[in-house]
Amino acid sequence: MGEQNKPWLRGVTCLVGLVVVLNLAIAPSHAETVTIHRDSWGVPHVYGPTDESVVFGYMYAQAQDNFWQIEDTMIQAIGRYAEVMGEAALGADYLNRALRVGAVSKQEWQRLPPQAKAITIAAAKGLNQYLEDTGHQPRLIWKFEPWHFLAHSRYSLYQLFIFSRARIANTEIAARAESQLLASTHFSQGSLALADTNAVADAIAHAGSNSWAIGPERSRTGKAMLFINPHQPYFGPGQWYEGHLHSDEGLHFSGAGFFGAPTPSIGHNAHLGWTHTVNEPDTVDVYKLQVDNLEAPTSYLYDGQQKELEMWSDTIRVKTADGIVSRRFNFHASHHGAVVAKRGGDLLAVRMAKFKEGGQIQQRYDMLRSTNLNEFKAALGQLATPMFNTMYADAHGDIYYAYYGAVPRRDTAFDWSKPVDGSDPRTEWQGYHPLAELPTLTNPPAGYLQNCNATPFLATADGGNLDAKDFPSYMVKEDDNNRSRMSRILLGGEKKFFYKEVEQMTWDTRVLEADTKIPMLVQEVAARDLSTSDRKTLLPALRLLKRWDRQATIKSTGTTLYYFWRVQERQLGVQDPVEGFKNAVAYMTETYGDWRVPWGDVNRLQRSHTSGLRGFDDEAESLPVAGGPGNPFGTIFNFYARPQAGQKKMYGVAGHSFVSLVEFGEQPYAKSILQFGSNADPSSPHYFDQSRLFASQKYKDAWFDKNAVVKDRQTSTTLDF
Repeated sequence: MGEQNKPWLRGVTCLVGLVVVLNLAIAPSHAETVTIHRDSWGVPHVYGPTDESVVFGYMYAQAQDNFWQIEDTMIQAIGRYAEVMGEAALGADYLNRALRVGAVSKQEWQRLPPQAKAITIAAAKGLNQYLEDTGHQPRLIWKFEPWHFLAHSRYSLYQLFIFSRARIANTEIAARAESQLLASTHFSQGSLALADTNAVADAIAHAGSNSWAIGPERSRTGKAMLFINPHQPYFGPGQWYEGHLHSDEGLHFSGAGFFGAPTPSIGHNAHLGWTHTVNEPDTVDVYKLQVDNLEAPTSYLYDGQQKELEMWSDTIRVKTADGIVSRRFNFHASHHGAVVAKRGGDLLAVRMAKFKEGGQIQQRYDMLRSTNLNEFKAALGQLATPMFNTMYADAHGDIYYAYYGAVPRRDTAFDWSKPVDGSDPRTEWQGYHPLAELPTLTNPPAGYLQNCNATPFLATADGGNLDAKDFPSYMVKEDDNNRSRMSRILLGGEKKFFYKEVEQMTWDTRVLEADTKIPMLVQEVAARDLSTSDRKTLLPALRLLKRWDRQATIKSTGTTLYYFWRVQERQLGVQDPVEGFKNAVAYMTETYGDWRVPWGDVNRLQRSHTSGLRGFDDEAESLPVAGGPGNPFGTIFNFYARPQAGQKKMYGVAGHSFVSLVEFGEQPYAKSILQFGSNADPSSPHYFDQSRLFASQKYKDAWFDKNAVVKDRQTSTTLDF
């Protein structure tokens, strides 16, 4: 193109249908051409001759769409967040350094298999090329390194998800940190404020996810279907990015991953697909250490003898009003794991499954390239990723579910839900349970599988489930929940489904919890001797709930009343249902002028800054959204809205995020949707374009065939480097 030689074009962001061709030296010996096709929704479809080349292009596309989030997550992953966020991030950085996320990731990178190492190199080159081409000014990271992606994986899984399950209070971590703070020129020792390191993990834990696999015997076309429905936060490190990779070497996968991940983590290839829901296998243990000196320990008791503690110092840089200051801490580790806190007269060490071993990059790559169930199981059997329910379907008609995790073998004489005695050799792990010993189901008689963060022992219809007695008591903790119950209602029976029917089911808005809660409230009100004023206020509102069809639609006034009633118990702690109902009616009347308020007037979707730290604005554009919180409502269409002080509307912060429905055949057929759009720049046409479909409970096409991708594109631009 004639405009190629204009330097300012190197910073142009890909917009509608843009095709970018990048001539890059992915390997030192030769240059490779990577093509990024942008479809009409801005989703990148990356083509290249090698697997590494499409990873490069995928990372480049991510950076074009939301470099801020990639860098932000990566800064947290390498334990330097306080350098840009100040005191509020000190706690997260301290925990990151105590766990040695960076050091362990560097060590793993040195021993990576060649293919996994090549992927991380290509990913780093993609981000660095973006910075070089655009002149973008990062906040902290001017050059990305391959080991950063291993730290990204550890941070996302262990620091955000798994560590919180150790049940160690932030105050206990803070007490340990303050005792190990060394004197500094810039800081006098005193009170050390730690940020709530579990805030993101708590948000994720309350969001939940849905997954279904439907076998060919329950499909009108005789083809298996997979419903992909993670419920991640809409802002921050856990948000999804959609992409499609297609290399001449065989890596051909469409799906989504977190910003900064070198490949998608859920989705489908030409043969099969999978999705995840968060599960809670017991993958972390806490050990009480009896040390020689609580404040300046050098050894701890183990098997009747003193065992030396590993000790090191590290500096955390913190942004302040006066500039960057340095805080230097002593850290310790036992053979059990990192020392992170103190409780009473003991130090607490944490061990997390597969934390040191790693291997997630290679396992994910092998999953992406698998072509049948046996190959997929072989990849999953590496147990490198420590957790996640995994739901699977393929073109052969197989459906499969695994309550997956790297679960250590343990002595059942101990209560592993509490800290165990670190001096007792019997508390050592005895290897890991292989995949064959975890709860798994293949092709059940009912022709469907489902998991919505609930027990693996109710994954299908009666008669086809596993027995909890066949597994160790420490392996599974989850009970049933309303979303799983609702899934079994929708998928139960012998009906064969058209794709379109399943598509509609994935947006189901029935509030299952109301089936038991409303009759209970009716009975309680009938049993009370209400005052005349209470009867005048409550009985009409109660009639509304009784007439409500229990569908959380945008026009429903019953949903809004029900929601604010349930808030009284679940969030405000009002145990008396009648008192809670009375409070809800009073609150709505005071806030909205009436207790008959359409749900869509309150439940809204609005895109704010990718960090989620800038809040929402009642005066800015937003859309009414149906559905509701899956826990406790039980709606399949999950949408968690957060009240904000001074605002009447509530805005979504988690729930249905990347949603996809795939039917497998000679060629996979898929639709997908994101809650916002592919680009985080408010000036981009893809900032909020998918939101209108999302709010209307609809999907967009997710093109997989190259001819369809090329046909859909609008314009082309070529850039040579």
